[in-house]
Amino acid sequence: MNATTGLLKFLIFGSATMVAATTSAEAQTITLKSDFLMSFYATLTSPSVVNPSYRIFENAGGWVEGPRIKGRIIAPTGDWLRTVAPGVDRLDVRATIQTDDNQIIYVSYNGISQCPKESIDKLVSGEQLKAEDCYFITAPTFETSSEKYSWLNAVQAIGKMVELKRGSHVKYEIFMMK
Repeated sequence: MNATTGLLKFLIFGSATMVAATTSAEAQTITLKSDFLMSFYATLTSPSVVNPSYRIFENAGGWVEGPRIKGRIIAPTGDWLRTVAPGVDRLDVRATIQTDDNQIIYVSYNGISQCPKESIDKLVSGEQLKAEDCYFITAPTFETSSEKYSWLNAVQAIGKMVELKRGSHVKYEIFMMK
């Protein structure tokens, strides 16, 4: 085998391997499905500023409402927000829900908020942001000892910000993943 034949075989085999690897890496094998779980509306207080990149909000008010759950957000509830890059925040939220039938549900979630400078400027000036203004996704999980709501213990949810107003509120729509 001469050098040209060897190079040709290498290029053909290498190209076929790259096509196979690309095809299998890009092939989608599952689809995610979701069901609407609830709207989640939390009031926002002015934050306690730990340092320029770390703020803590107390959110002892608001409500949740969905097809299988309705209630209000009660204390203790808090939102720890850390700026990890310009315009990018990581959320660490813990909330307590008291349902309309007097059951207690603990919800916690992490998430990412990434807003362009124009959206941050709107927020700082007191304007309300909408879902299209920022990438703002959360991943709630729930805990409860209530028999009626025990199904929530096995739910992984995904939330998307619907509206956000500084010093006022944040509203999410939350979906149960399947």
